[in-house]
Amino acid sequence: MRNIDETDKLFENILESIREKQGKDIVSLDMTKLQNSITKYFIICHADSTTHVSTIAEYVEFNAKKKLNERVWKTEGWENSQWILLDYSNVVVHVFLNEYRSYYNLEALWADSDVFSHSSDN
Repeated sequence: MRNIDETDKLFENILESIREKQGKDIVSLDMTKLQNSITKYFIICHADSTTHVSTIAEYVEFNAKKKLNERVWKTEGWENSQWILLDYSNVVVHVFLNEYRSYYNLEALWADSDVFSHSSDN
């Protein structure tokens, strides 16, 4: 497990990467207060095309490796790029196609967590 400072750096790096690739409606869920949580943070955003979804996810991976030497532990969703998950252990990133984000509504599913907005397009 990473220490808090490393997790914070990774968290900020991921937010910066998503913003640079124009991810939409960026939010984070602070999972630290939840009992039995498997991660510290979720970061969620969406895009309007599968190409944009994969571009955001690729850039998050690239930037974390380049700037922090952080490698993603597990990924899912590259086959169709409707919902790509990047698991960095303490930070889990969800990049959705807009309609899939609405359908799965992770913010409501994890409603007991603290939710923070990180974008100006809300």
